[in-house]
Amino acid sequence: MSAYLHSLETIVPPFSHEQTTLSTLLQDRFSETRIRRLVAQAFRQSGIETRHAVVEGFFGHAPFDNDGQATTSARNAVYATESRRLAVALGEKILSLPGAVPREEITHVVYATCTGFVNPGPDYFLVRDLGLRDSVERFTLGFMGCYAAFPALRMAAQFCEANPKARVLVVALELCSLHMQLDASPDVILGNTVFADGAAAAIVTPVPPEGRRHFRLDGFASATIPEGESSMAWSIGDRGFDLVLSGYVPKVLSAEIGGLFASLGLDPAAFDRFAVHPGGKSILDRFIAALGLPADSLDASREILRENGNMSSATVLFVLKRLLETAANDENVLATAFGPGLTVETARLTVQE
Repeated sequence: MSAYLHSLETIVPPFSHEQTTLSTLLQDRFSETRIRRLVAQAFRQSGIETRHAVVEGFFGHAPFDNDGQATTSARNAVYATESRRLAVALGEKILSLPGAVPREEITHVVYATCTGFVNPGPDYFLVRDLGLRDSVERFTLGFMGCYAAFPALRMAAQFCEANPKARVLVVALELCSLHMQLDASPDVILGNTVFADGAAAAIVTPVPPEGRRHFRLDGFASATIPEGESSMAWSIGDRGFDLVLSGYVPKVLSAEIGGLFASLGLDPAAFDRFAVHPGGKSILDRFIAALGLPADSLDASREILRENGNMSSATVLFVLKRLLETAANDENVLATAFGPGLTVETARLTVQE
């Protein structure tokens, strides 16, 4: 039995921040010329124009004090409020679409996040605030990072393969801006440059939707690149979540991705389209170079990066939504994302109508 991905929808918080403005704002917080230049260079090379956030500003706006500092507790308190608001608004958006799956037919909710924790959390409020049945089975995939949308979709597909009545709402929501920190380390500068807030969701069913373009989910594969284990990490500190994001990551992916795909039986030449998580401009550049892809093959990923930044697990669903709007019927899509581990997750999809 197959599973089908459809009704892709996205949402971003109300506050929009231009990269040029953020670059100047952060540069002004450092007195050392060398650090100011590093910040300016990182922003200039990011490939991002705009990012969205649940905070109006990073200085003097909750959870941040006038110096841009905040405790982990204060950051998580904002996550608790804003994640519920965004998740429910997104769920309402999906379930109000013309021809949407009836609310009483939703059987599962799978929620992915790595930027906050609260219980009862958004998975609970998606059921309660959207008027779903109390018997809906809820699952939260926490702290997996940028690749979490793939385990969420794989779980949803497995539910559908096991139960012909399954109707699964999948939501990936990240509020990365809450973990902005002021530090001169390259990892923190890079994180402050690329990460943003946003949420994406979809419905997965064991039957294709009538009259709506969709993806058939053809298979998933997972792998790790141990050489990059120390280059990407995410831990909970006293002043927010502490990020390790080495500039070495794109180099590791460039060197290993071709062989890794071959070991998974994935031939890039067999795919018409690619949905690559835009972790950063350099990752997309090196992905193209390593696999010998056409220069425009990752345009959808570049567009999402430029318009929204890196929204962690939600980002690749933004890319898939963009591809579904432009791809032709029967085109084959290879989707992939990377995260701590260094973990590589992939999905094979076919565009249908």
